Amino acid sequence: MFYCSRDPAKASNCSKSSSTSAKSHGPYHQPYSLLDITARIVAQNEPFQKIEERYDRIPEPVQRRIVFWSFPRNEKDICMYSSLSRVSSINSVESQSLSFCTGLKLVETGCVENVLQVGFHLSGIVWSHPPNQIERHNSGGNAGCKITSVTCSCDTKDIFWCHHVVALALYRIRNADSVKLRVPISETLLQMNRQQLQKFIQYLIAEHHTEVLPTAQRLADEILQQRSEINSICGAPDPTAGASKDDDHSWHLDETQVCEAVKTYLGQGSYYYSSKHLNSLFGKVREMLRAQDSNGARMLTLITEQFLSDPRLVLWKNHGTPMTEKCRQLWDQLGALWVCIVLNPKSSHAERMHWKSLLEKWSKSEVCPQEDPDLRTSPSESSRWYKNGNKTPRTIFHKALDAVNMSWENEHLKRILESDSYKLSSRNSVQIAGSSKTPVASNPSVKSNFNANGQPLWHEKISMTAARIDSLRSHGHMEAALRLSVSVVRTMREIQREAQALWLRHKPNCCDRACIDCSVGCEVEFPLDAIACIFDCLTEASLIPEAVTVQMNEMSRMAYDAGNGGAVGGGPGGNGSGTAAPEDVNIIAPKYRHLPIADSADKQETYLTLAFEAAILALSKQRIMPHGLYAQHVICKQQDQLIQRLRSIDLDSVLVGVLRKLSVQLLDGGPTSGLGEMIHPESVPMHTLARFLFASLLNQHSDLAFEIGLRAMRFPILENINEGASVNGIELQHNNFMHSPYPRWWTLGHLETQQCSLSSTMLSAAKGDTKRLSAVLQNARRNIHSSSHLFKLAQDAFRFATPENGPRSQTLLGVAFELGLQVMRMTLTCLNWRRREMVRWLVTCASHVGIDALMSIMQNWYHLFTPTEATGPVATTIMSHSTIMRLNLNFRQQDELSNCARTLALQCATKDPPNCALNALTLCENDAMAFETAYHIVIDAATHIMTSSQLFTIARYMEHRGYPARAYNLAMLAMKNVQLAYNQDTHPAINDIHWACALSHSLGKPELSKMIPLVIKNVQCATVLSDILRRCSVPTPGLHNFGAHGNNLRQCIKLSYDREPLNQLLEAAVSAYVNTTHSRLSHISPRHYSDFIDFLSKARDTFMLARDGPAHFSRLIENITIAYKGKKKLVRQVRQRFQFV
Repeated sequence: MFYCSRDPAKASNCSKSSSTSAKSHGPYHQPYSLLDITARIVAQNEPFQKIEERYDRIPEPVQRRIVFWSFPRNEKDICMYSSLSRVSSINSVESQSLSFCTGLKLVETGCVENVLQVGFHLSGIVWSHPPNQIERHNSGGNAGCKITSVTCSCDTKDIFWCHHVVALALYRIRNADSVKLRVPISETLLQMNRQQLQKFIQYLIAEHHTEVLPTAQRLADEILQQRSEINSICGAPDPTAGASKDDDHSWHLDETQVCEAVKTYLGQGSYYYSSKHLNSLFGKVREMLRAQDSNGARMLTLITEQFLSDPRLVLWKNHGTPMTEKCRQLWDQLGALWVCIVLNPKSSHAERMHWKSLLEKWSKSEVCPQEDPDLRTSPSESSRWYKNGNKTPRTIFHKALDAVNMSWENEHLKRILESDSYKLSSRNSVQIAGSSKTPVASNPSVKSNFNANGQPLWHEKISMTAARIDSLRSHGHMEAALRLSVSVVRTMREIQREAQALWLRHKPNCCDRACIDCSVGCEVEFPLDAIACIFDCLTEASLIPEAVTVQMNEMSRMAYDAGNGGAVGGGPGGNGSGTAAPEDVNIIAPKYRHLPIADSADKQETYLTLAFEAAILALSKQRIMPHGLYAQHVICKQQDQLIQRLRSIDLDSVLVGVLRKLSVQLLDGGPTSGLGEMIHPESVPMHTLARFLFASLLNQHSDLAFEIGLRAMRFPILENINEGASVNGIELQHNNFMHSPYPRWWTLGHLETQQCSLSSTMLSAAKGDTKRLSAVLQNARRNIHSSSHLFKLAQDAFRFATPENGPRSQTLLGVAFELGLQVMRMTLTCLNWRRREMVRWLVTCASHVGIDALMSIMQNWYHLFTPTEATGPVATTIMSHSTIMRLNLNFRQQDELSNCARTLALQCATKDPPNCALNALTLCENDAMAFETAYHIVIDAATHIMTSSQLFTIARYMEHRGYPARAYNLAMLAMKNVQLAYNQDTHPAINDIHWACALSHSLGKPELSKMIPLVIKNVQCATVLSDILRRCSVPTPGLHNFGAHGNNLRQCIKLSYDREPLNQLLEAAVSAYVNTTHSRLSHISPRHYSDFIDFLSKARDTFMLARDGPAHFSRLIENITIAYKGKKKLVRQVRQRFQFV
């Protein structure tokens, strides 16, 4: 297991450029000779073939020095081709087998030997690290200080070089003077005579006869043929003489492995690691571009072709489904990288035309993704495209195609990029945008290239300028990118100032605000992704030098520490997405400083302040929410990422001052500001930005912070759906948002969460200020239209008001209670799946506020709760013993609370008797008059509203409370609504019927006489009737003990079947058995015969209770045997069972 050396002295060898060929004596280095200087320049810039053609004879010492200096001298170049841009510490095995680190370990442990450089070809033997020492043969070709080809005997197949090749290259860099050096082999052969050449060939064949003998014989046969192709060509190839002058002198890149790797990653679908690896490849492309390596474009070309070959593209197109979000992000990065490449200011016209042809070819592919992933080919959109002259929508590569036509030849732009001192007063300054003429005062549309302070501006679309900046940074032109970024931010400031002045001139009076023009000054857009690029450029220049050094050292040596779980990434935007996975981010946050701008007269203006100014201006820019799902997600994500960049920088007094100044401007702004007085209904809310500004300004400028927070709380898209809606209709507006005249907002939930977070932050900050709490409360009630988020805010307020360790805030408790009341009103008519939780929470909150709050919600229950909720979880919880004890109420307060609860119970019972009667009776049982009133409400509702089940439940409650007469009356009412057919022997009401009959029996014969006719009328099930008959025939003491009330206590006596009222019940039971018997026989099957015989046995027992029962039963059996004689098996079983009859 290998780790990079922890010794700083050794670790530094990974990052510094080695020039070990320089001879040193003590602390001083011997200067290079003129031969070395010229040989180094020639080796770096000219192919050796060109030198050979120019001069007839090149002295061997000169050849040796050219060969010596033709090998790369910077270990960073080796690192770039032996590892990804980022090293993750999650997969420790992968990290520890990193090619560069492993190769470095092999060099340091002496595993490299027999290194020989013959011309431009380096070879050697590399042993694997103990304990498994395996010999590997390596070789590589080099030219122009680049390794152009590599071979190794190991089986490693990867995009990047194996650790054996790395070890050989590092050994050559670190031990350049000790490596054996020879001129190209062709030069050596020229010095041999015929006999020496023959001996050389024979010895070579003898030593490697098994490998080269077939090839040697084939070449000999071709040479002996006079007309062979080999004889028609002058000279012979020499692999050690370097590349041809017409060859592309680029670093070795295995194109096959690149294609295979990308294909494999894409084949893994939406797995996290596949996306991570592809992001790393994009980062490697940027690293190559930064090193001005031509392989950057070459590698991106291979990646693009594999992306277009992804089979999922065909599936998505055929099925009409959008691609996954992860895949779309990768395509966006791909398109952005091509913009960087084609905008390379050093690229030639031929290169641009080559890239343009590739991009056009890819754009014509049927599966090429569109630039707008949300575009759907509806008839209206199709007509719009044709009207605009576009037959096909733009693809992901059209931005790059647009960038091909962008020029760097503008004189004003050139001067901005070249010097920090370029001003209006500079010589040959270009004063008018797009011209070199002086400005014309009579033409207000003419844009000046300089601001009032004479500082240069750059008038171009921000997105195009940001693409220029990204390309400059990607290709290593950091200073030029920084100068252009400064000019862009100053231009943004100028645009904002002009828009503000225009707004003030057009600003309407108060009476005309309904007719406000929201388009004044909104012509210029500040795209968030473009501003993020400018922000990264400015903040990178503000990094503390020590932090930059640490970053560069770690990046170059790819060191990692498995213990701290961190990995080092590239510069801002290095991965093409502006974000990195958590494991790829440095644990130690970077530190920034204020670096004054060279040409600025304002000492407070630094690169860091300009970065903040650009970000705030872009984030606060009023922009209309796009229509598509992906576009809405992107704008929210870009907003969150840019604000996260702002949060990552520690604020000082200078930055706070910048935020204060910008905040004041934004509050007074017109349509250009999302925090202005009037905004468009479809404007993207400013909740996230306002939360950042609020937290940043709270300590030093609290009034301004609250003004921003309260202003940003508005949500115009919801407010304008139905102007003038009632309070109870607000939730209906929210639920029916999809039917509004505005496009659908797919990110509505996310935006409402941000709004709730902003309001919660303000509530927490205003905890001790009654005036501010009232303002935040009113603002939240007016602007939060979602009951779920308002409930979340109420819960937050309750949590802030009742800390675990600290005094309670009664004012904040009141705010939580008011918010809870608002939630109840919003969800009263519009269902919410959390309604039950909301009701319980409000009762809990009210109990913490005090008895007045409890009285209030019970007195105004009809505005807050349904009758069932009011008599159930509300009144029952309030009147519980635990609530009374927690509030520590006196007798008078308890009496008031009880009276209020009884009044509520009676009102609810009157409004909804079926669902509230039982709870109402329970709440009123301690007050005789109220209890009697509730009872009569039930009696009145029994005939037309309440079901038998509900009446039986209340009747049982009455019996349990010791009111058998009232229970009997309710049972009689319930029996009138019961209906049991002959086959419903498992009906749920059977137990209630038995209970009602038992109650009647216990009360006396008159009561039972009234009950039985109802039973006979409504129950046709024979088994139920027979069970009632038997139960009523015997006394049942113990079922009804009403001694406590002293009423209707009677001795239960045995009743006769021959007398009233049981004779009627017996006749009904017998008749039911007869009818049921014939009904069952009409559709009986053989598998039901045994059940039918058991049924007849029960019927016989009931028949026997009557005087003529045996004869009647015999007639029934005889009738069965005659009427159903066709069912011989059934008849036989009946006769066998009942033969004695």
